[in-house]
Amino acid sequence: MDDAMPGRLPERDRPWVMRTYAGHSSAAATNALFRRNLAKGQTGLSVAFDLPTQTGYDPDHELASGEVGRVGVPVAHLGDMRALFEGIPLAEMNTSMTINAPAMWLLGLYGTVAAEQGAELSRCAGTTQNDIIKEYLSRGTYIFPPAASLRLTADVIAYTLREMPRWNPVNICSYHLQEAGATPVQEVGFALATAVAVLDTVRDSGQVPPERMGDVVQRISFFVNAGVRFVEEIAKMRAFGALWDEITRDRYGVENPKQRRFRYGVQVNSLGLTEAQPENNIQRIVLEMLGVTLSRDARARAVQLPAWNEALGLPRPWDQQWSLRMQQVLAYESDLLEYPDLFAGSHVMTALVDDIVSGARVEMEKVLEMGGVVTAVESGYLKSALVASLADKRRRMESGSDVVVGVNRFTETEPSPLTAAGAEAIEQVDPAVEEAATDGVRRWRADRDAAAVETALDRLRADAATTANLMAATLECVRAGVTTGEWAGALRQVYGEYRAPTGLAGAAGAAGDANLAGVRERVVATARELGSGRLRLLVGKPGLDGHSNGAEQIAVRARDAGFEVVYQGIRLTAGQIVAAAVEEDVDLVGLSVLSGSHLAAVPAVLDGLRAAGRGDLPVVVGGIIPAVDAEALRSAGVARVFTPKDFALTGIIDELVTVIREANALDPAR
Repeated sequence: MDDAMPGRLPERDRPWVMRTYAGHSSAAATNALFRRNLAKGQTGLSVAFDLPTQTGYDPDHELASGEVGRVGVPVAHLGDMRALFEGIPLAEMNTSMTINAPAMWLLGLYGTVAAEQGAELSRCAGTTQNDIIKEYLSRGTYIFPPAASLRLTADVIAYTLREMPRWNPVNICSYHLQEAGATPVQEVGFALATAVAVLDTVRDSGQVPPERMGDVVQRISFFVNAGVRFVEEIAKMRAFGALWDEITRDRYGVENPKQRRFRYGVQVNSLGLTEAQPENNIQRIVLEMLGVTLSRDARARAVQLPAWNEALGLPRPWDQQWSLRMQQVLAYESDLLEYPDLFAGSHVMTALVDDIVSGARVEMEKVLEMGGVVTAVESGYLKSALVASLADKRRRMESGSDVVVGVNRFTETEPSPLTAAGAEAIEQVDPAVEEAATDGVRRWRADRDAAAVETALDRLRADAATTANLMAATLECVRAGVTTGEWAGALRQVYGEYRAPTGLAGAAGAAGDANLAGVRERVVATARELGSGRLRLLVGKPGLDGHSNGAEQIAVRARDAGFEVVYQGIRLTAGQIVAAAVEEDVDLVGLSVLSGSHLAAVPAVLDGLRAAGRGDLPVVVGGIIPAVDAEALRSAGVARVFTPKDFALTGIIDELVTVIREANALDPAR
């Protein structure tokens, strides 16, 4: 290497923190996975928690059935957290935890385990995601109403400011907004409006002196998405940094430019990965990584990449290793880290950034004029905007104006050795995991001091009814042996549970879809033959899976085709879905499951319909469902199984009409 080459940095930059998002089955199994990944050169941990943990339920709760250990690790109590980090020195590790509604609880567990290891909390570095707003809009793991949830976020920030100054207490997430359909302008504008709500809540809580707001700001981090349009993604990240600098200086009076620096980590676009020709996902992931690494002035502080097969199911350790090696090749083999920002002075990049900045400023100010993000969530404005944007995106893909290689163009393919018959292309979760977790939490409850538990929970409920910071009561609960479900349950008693708006009302119709008229005619004709006014479709989200984008788009397109759609949102029991199907006298039940719990959730609904005397009611299922599982579902009585390769929504709705006709002995070809 020629050290005298013009334009080179005097010293090569340090690489970003390299992570893989990991966790499944049990704390012990995940601990073993962490150790293997660290041995391969991973430089930070990113903990994926299962859905019961994320939504504040213990493994033996009814809603947890089929969900335990599937999309992350179950952590029900202090013993689980000890097992998760056994032999991993937390004082030396940068640990990110993807946890939101119960973030305070998981931080309490983490801090207690760190202290048991002898670590000084002031040395512990890492992040709790703790951005609850995006949960109401896209990811669905909220528990409490928005205002109460923001209070918990503010309490965590105030606590870490005093006790854990190296910890990022909140990770404002635009990642999930992009998955829910946000344009780059909406992604930046809505995420920054969320950040303003968090900082305003902290400022107005009285827990932080005005002169320390700069210390708060410098510990606020962001978690972003990077799509395959990597030039636009670079501009988006530069726009984020410019607006964040402006907001923190002008709104909060932060004068130190180092405290105003935009700090972010990234996971590139998981939901943009395809089931069709999944090997193409490798180049997508690499291009998406470039969007957050090429620009030195807007480079991510931490990067975690999905695996090529995430559209098929849970990645194996080898798949995660492949994604880690992508980062390492870029950081250590390429010369990227040897140069200043490659885009400084670029007229193209400057124009792109300015366009996003101006548009995002308009979006953010619109939200603030409404009264802030809490009002914008509760009114349904933000959700409706995202549903409409995602509908637009789906229409572009269906029309072919947006090309997705292997899906809507260049679909001819050779058989892939990566998914060849007999090859286990994904990680399989042992069904015994749930039973073991259930037995474990029951033993934990039996072996603790019940009086200490009740005293701790009484204090938590009492403090929640005041303005006291809830971390002290939470830590008492941790030490007493309270479980995740009990902690969240106590706060549910005080704050109640929340049902977020679905956003369907504001979604636009499928204008310009030439095939929709024919489907509408079939819908009307079928309703007439059945002697009903309109065909009725129930869209159900069983279990704890909160990723509702697909269900919402099906609901919107079915409504456009003339169906009357019954959609009650996420997180329903089988009994609730069956009751709605019977009471609403629907013609078809469509279930959406993306968490991998389909083999438990779907048969429970089928059994419930039979018990209610509606075993004749056809049921279809959509989700990330391996071929062998799809066959099992069909054998159990499911009429159709749709997976991500079925991208043409109007075609799916047409098939739903066929299913109804078959179930009612009508000519399916008409």
